Amino acid sequence: MKIEQIYTGCLAQGAYYIESDGEAAIIDPLREVQPYIDQAAKNNAKIKYVFETHFHADFVSGHKDLAAKTGADIVYGPTGMKLGFDAIIAEDGQEFQVGKLKIKLIHTPGHTMESSCYLLFNEDGKEEAIFTGDTLFIGDVGRPDLAQKVIADLTQDKLAGHLYESLRNKIMPLSDELIVYPAHGAGSACGKNMSKETSDTLGNQKKTNYALQEMTKEEFIKEVTTGLTPPPAYFPQNVMMNIEGYDSIDEVLERGVRPLSPAAFEAAANETGAVLLDTRDAQKFAKGFIPNSINIGIEGSFAVWVGAMIPDLKQEILVIADEGKEEEVITRLARVGYDYAIGFLEGGFESWKKDGREVDTITSLTPEEVAAINAKEGHVNILDVRKNSEYMSEHVVDAENAPLDYINESMLQVNKDKTYYVHCAGGYRSMVFISILKARGFEKLIDIKGGFKAIKESEKFKVSEYVCPSTLL
Repeated sequence: MKIEQIYTGCLAQGAYYIESDGEAAIIDPLREVQPYIDQAAKNNAKIKYVFETHFHADFVSGHKDLAAKTGADIVYGPTGMKLGFDAIIAEDGQEFQVGKLKIKLIHTPGHTMESSCYLLFNEDGKEEAIFTGDTLFIGDVGRPDLAQKVIADLTQDKLAGHLYESLRNKIMPLSDELIVYPAHGAGSACGKNMSKETSDTLGNQKKTNYALQEMTKEEFIKEVTTGLTPPPAYFPQNVMMNIEGYDSIDEVLERGVRPLSPAAFEAAANETGAVLLDTRDAQKFAKGFIPNSINIGIEGSFAVWVGAMIPDLKQEILVIADEGKEEEVITRLARVGYDYAIGFLEGGFESWKKDGREVDTITSLTPEEVAAINAKEGHVNILDVRKNSEYMSEHVVDAENAPLDYINESMLQVNKDKTYYVHCAGGYRSMVFISILKARGFEKLIDIKGGFKAIKESEKFKVSEYVCPSTLL
């Protein structure tokens, strides 16, 4: 028996490869399915099932492509949704054989109505592990406000009530020795305050997870709905892609992995109105970039921030990347449903520069340099673009909070005639914020290099007392 967690940091997402006696199953696969196929082939195994825990909101699953390429059956829990592909709609308690293993579907509505967990029995028939999707995380549970965006008569309170019953009636009676394998960890917007750990025993979760402690249904509903912020705009669109189907990843790559000379790149930008997406490191970007391009670095939580910053999944995108990273960028865009990359700048930004084309820059100063300006001028406007929960936890005294998550609202706080010194936690989000506003005509935004971490370490600014955050949303 093999159980492998395949964890993808930029999405804080766990997919799972399970194998026994020449047969394999994949749980919650990512969009690019070839690695699963290669792994099964290497082990002389056939992928028999693709188990989905629910209709994912934060990424586009690879179920459709994986089934098409391997002949595997797609399995969902009970749902009345009309799917755009063939699938087994399983009943609560239905069992599936994978080699000498047995996998039992447990219907656990709450995060969504079709949400289901998969209980794995090992080759000796003993309960071994449970794959909980977004029903139960390590230290948290799935937020109950996402499905209401897709099904009108659902409310977050109704869903939270279902989740309470699912956890208490379906999950908590199971053995303490079970290993819990969730679909997400810290950094995902599918829960409020998840642990960095990506697995645990169910017994330990019963002791430590706030949502599994003794409380009434009403207390639970209040607990899990307090502190929720609006989800990223792309979530409902991803849900519909997962329900209705999508273009093959091969087609998406063929469309996007198209090298364009600087002249062809500029012509495409002018003719299509595509977003110019520069995926290089923030400080590299600051030193020189194509005017009106926006920076979302591939080395950070790339897919999540693309989803938050670009509301239309059908938006055409032209990519600027470090050489050799172009296919990775286009693949990671497709993970969250951005299938309309239409090419990349061949040779990267250096080719644009060598061609003598117009270049823009962003000023980036150390906290010490900003402190010197503050001492000289008596006051500087500091803009903190971290999440409100981060700001409330600890911030520079007199800094204004303008969260990147809600950039259209946050930019209303910014006066084009004033100079602002912008920071996030470490320097990634501040460059996203500044690049987007600069493309909209805001010229007086200066980046604070190293973000709040560097500001605090410099001891040049007064910082508020630390308050432990109750939510990370």
